[in-house]
Amino acid sequence: MLHPISRRSLLVKGTTLSAAGLAVLAGVGTDGFTRTAWASDVPKDVDTLNVALGLEHQGIGAYQVGADSGLLKQPALNVALLFQSHHKAHRDALIAAIQKLGGVPVPALTTVEYAKTLNASSLKTQEDVLKLALGLELGAINAYLNVIPFFQDRDLAKLSGRLVADETMHWTALQSTLGLPLPANALTFGA
Repeated sequence: MLHPISRRSLLVKGTTLSAAGLAVLAGVGTDGFTRTAWASDVPKDVDTLNVALGLEHQGIGAYQVGADSGLLKQPALNVALLFQSHHKAHRDALIAAIQKLGGVPVPALTTVEYAKTLNASSLKTQEDVLKLALGLELGAINAYLNVIPFFQDRDLAKLSGRLVADETMHWTALQSTLGLPLPANALTFGA
């Protein structure tokens, strides 16, 4: 059985993400890719897609834990649910891509299991929930930025850039909701 992989561990291993995995995470259907983008190493791509799917399951679970906690008040609750819907769209695209490649999608854990792995019992305030989400989104930004240089297909690099833009939008909105300052320095992400 596969265990959930944190976005932090993906950051460390970010260079192993395939072009197909990042493009699907960006919410783009597999029909938009050239066949060469998918033909490189199907078993490796399925494994990579399943790692990405595990991360999307974790993101969905984290936002559900936050919503169920009763700690999120408006408008933060609506923001969390919006971002969760983005991760659900990514999940659906990943499942479709994995199945198209002949793979078996990794199942999600239960919300209770995600609550345990995310140490939800330590969440006492809205700020705690938002900081958890902020950290997950930052890990995703850095992981996905680190793989852009490995794309030979400019369209896939563009899709990866769109994914980074989406994750950065999540991070920025959460940062603002928390009342935290934007980074003072340029080139903050992906270092």
